Amino acid sequence: MASEEVSLVKIDAYLEVGKKRTFAAAIDCPGWSRSGRDEGSALQALFEYGPRYERALRAAQVEFRAPTDASAFVVVERLEGNATTDFGAPAIAPASDAMPVDGAELQRFQMLLAAGWQALDEAVRASAGKELRKGPRGGGRELDEIVEHVHSAEVAYVRQLGWQLKNEEDPGQEPGRFRQTVLDALAAAVHGELPAQGPRGGVHWTPRYFVRRTAWHVLDHAWEIEDRIKEHQENQ
Repeated sequence: MASEEVSLVKIDAYLEVGKKRTFAAAIDCPGWSRSGRDEGSALQALFEYGPRYERALRAAQVEFRAPTDASAFVVVERLEGNATTDFGAPAIAPASDAMPVDGAELQRFQMLLAAGWQALDEAVRASAGKELRKGPRGGGRELDEIVEHVHSAEVAYVRQLGWQLKNEEDPGQEPGRFRQTVLDALAAAVHGELPAQGPRGGVHWTPRYFVRRTAWHVLDHAWEIEDRIKEHQENQ
């Protein structure tokens, strides 16, 4: 797969604005999405996570350079968020996600998903033997629960794409095999092999939004694990 470098002169971004939380995301960089209390803090968080996004992609041999200034972002669309936005997950697709995906983009999207999975796997390996910090009042998911949560979400995501899962497609038992199922589902959607609507008339996710949401979720939890490892090391 050929790598692709994203232009860093200006980066088109969109904002998903909820009542309590706002997400900022780079339109052409699925997975690079962060939130804040308002538009300014969300864009600043997006900028600050640029180097982490760059490292994740570089490890998977996808070329990307993080911007050196937050002024690189150009907000081209503002979307009204919902309860999911305020809960802590991006939930609204930008208009550009309705565009068709060509062969080169499919290849790039597959590389981006692979980069996220690699980042997650490396974070899990790095956490071996470490007691990760808990959330407020001792809450939060344990490591195995985070991994299971990511896999369960991917099951739901491929269904949102219109893919019918087979009984043997169990990500908990064979995550590598299921990841191939994710890539197969994406390719089928790109090639028009999946229905645009469900049996009850619900609209399925577009391939672009599927990649955006899946890549964000995987990287978000990979970075969560990395942060908890760092805090563990600092407290030693």
